Amino acid sequence: MPPALFALTIAAYAIGTTEFVIVGLLPTVAADLGITLPLAGLIVSVYALGVTFGAPILTALAGRIERKPLLLGLMALFVIGNTAAALSPSYETLLVARVVSAFAHGVFFSVGATIAADLVPEDRRASAIAMMFMGLTVAIVTGVPLGTFIGQTLGWRATFWAVAGLGVIAFIGIAALLPSTLSRAAPASLLDQVKVLGSGRLLLVFGMTALGYGGTFVAFTYLASILEQITGFAASSVSLILVLYGAAIAVGNIVGGRIADRNPVRALIWLFAAQALVLLLFSVTAISPLWTLLTLAGLGFLSFANVPGLQLYVVRLAKEHRPAAVDVASALNIAAFNLGIALGAWIGGLVVASKLGLGATPWVGGIMVGGALLLTLWSSALDRKPVAACQTA
Repeated sequence: MPPALFALTIAAYAIGTTEFVIVGLLPTVAADLGITLPLAGLIVSVYALGVTFGAPILTALAGRIERKPLLLGLMALFVIGNTAAALSPSYETLLVARVVSAFAHGVFFSVGATIAADLVPEDRRASAIAMMFMGLTVAIVTGVPLGTFIGQTLGWRATFWAVAGLGVIAFIGIAALLPSTLSRAAPASLLDQVKVLGSGRLLLVFGMTALGYGGTFVAFTYLASILEQITGFAASSVSLILVLYGAAIAVGNIVGGRIADRNPVRALIWLFAAQALVLLLFSVTAISPLWTLLTLAGLGFLSFANVPGLQLYVVRLAKEHRPAAVDVASALNIAAFNLGIALGAWIGGLVVASKLGLGATPWVGGIMVGGALLLTLWSSALDRKPVAACQTA
């Protein structure tokens, strides 16, 4: 792999860390800023919404900019956003800083995959893209627990300073290693994106993505609080538990891709059913340290095992219903993932603030995933209709 690809991987690692590390720091941030836990949860939601709505719009607007200057500008924006988060004197300024970082996140992954593919011969493009996205997976396994440990030891602001430092390293790597002669593909216009949103079949899959992926975040957003207040773990143990959760995520992502290769919709039906059941189970096991660890291992495995299948399924349907906009459909499905995160974190905040309380977040998330299961069954039935019609004819 060319050295420039490692610079992209470092950038993906930094971006992945800043998106998810806040989950382990919510109790610390809430206590320091004097806000409630549900308000702290909105820090997760606004970031995800910034990716959801900022990525398609900014990617379309940045289509005329050369690739290397664009990436350098994005990493500079990323560093500014995380530096502003570290310096935030109030909750409101922290929200704004997170949105700034989210804008860099959305556009980076929109163009980064294309750049990674251009860096290698055609027969190695899939491996190059996987290499870049490995930075995101490794961030969940190592960056999030490490960032949580730093935040609990030195204060949450130190975590954002560390992430900003990673952004500086990525900036230097891109500046030194990325070629200046990268080709620039024709950008997808906002009109192309609107056309994709006009397909009922694709909207159905986007709904599956938002509910199925987002359901876990009803509880995951408040996982540190659940572990400390309900299970009884010490705050210092949270970062170690996140290592377990991250490792399960990495395994689930790999296994999920393999089982979804032949029939993604069938795999998604079983994965969503299992995910909903494990979330319901977590409502019961959260009071036991041992059973909590076992449940979280299963939940981590399932929460990302559906990602390859969802992405493969939306590409397959886009080729049938919107063949001229397959890349746009894929990008909008990434937006649906982040919309799910925002929705899950927001719903989780409502549950925590209600009479149901913190302990109800897992089963409420399970109901949300159950909604994704129903949409998947509906989509599967629609897939079979043309076959049935042909057999009748």
